[in-house]
Amino acid sequence: MTVSILSLHSYPVKSCAGIDHDQAGISQSGLRLDRQWVIVDGKGLFMTQRGHARMTLIQPGFQADDLVLRAPGLPAIIVPWLTHTSEPAQVPVRIWQSDTLGFDEGDEVANWLSGFLGLPCRLLRVHPEAERVASLQHVEGWRQKHGDAAAGFPLRHRFGFADGFPFLVANQGSLDELNRRLGAKGQAPVPMNRFRPNIVLQGLEAYEEDYLSGMRVGNMEFAFVKRCARCPIPNIDQSTGLSADEPGITLAQHRLFPEGVLFGVNAVVAGAGAGAGATLRAGEEAEPEFDI
Repeated sequence: MTVSILSLHSYPVKSCAGIDHDQAGISQSGLRLDRQWVIVDGKGLFMTQRGHARMTLIQPGFQADDLVLRAPGLPAIIVPWLTHTSEPAQVPVRIWQSDTLGFDEGDEVANWLSGFLGLPCRLLRVHPEAERVASLQHVEGWRQKHGDAAAGFPLRHRFGFADGFPFLVANQGSLDELNRRLGAKGQAPVPMNRFRPNIVLQGLEAYEEDYLSGMRVGNMEFAFVKRCARCPIPNIDQSTGLSADEPGITLAQHRLFPEGVLFGVNAVVAGAGAGAGATLRAGEEAEPEFDI
């Protein structure tokens, strides 16, 4: 079966609801506007569904270039786009062990978010001068291992507020296998949005992504630099914000490795096709590259 892109998803505000795309702009930083905003608490610490599951009920969208946020029981709020003449103050923020820069989007949206989430918080956007890059260790490890395929592949891949890499790629075949195992236990199936991928592939066997070094889409080369260890977020129903024990238990029963419970792969991209104006489309063929 031909391998192709089944679906595309971005998450403009880290840990809030996603946006599904038939096609999406792409660069080395990820899908256009993916994780370009982050919510921080009163101490300036970044917030995620791990501790604030209600964040999944915040739905980002766009009106022209302006960010629009919606949430149950509140009127929508518009966050105006930064103008090219603005010089916003830098706000230091740490995403796990990675220090980067944001800028504060102001009191109005901070009050809106604080009221919905029930604690003081602020909305930061990636600062124009931020230089956060994907793990040099993992990218360099991939380059050293893959010789000719790595020729011209850059070491530095700048991105926004995602956990560690510009892209998370998932395999529908792997989700089908997980749901088969859930069904055998009398548990309900889960949708792919529990795993918050950017790119979902179809046509691979279950967990075949484990054996890929990457994939080629048109003249874009994706390097699968690290398998993705999962936190408890897949246990959160993305439509309600409610948490349960599954699919985490079932996933751990067959996907526990020294690195953690694994589902999906972290990726970076290079190639002429990843330049200005580049686009990915659902249905587009992907050529898998096996790790031999």
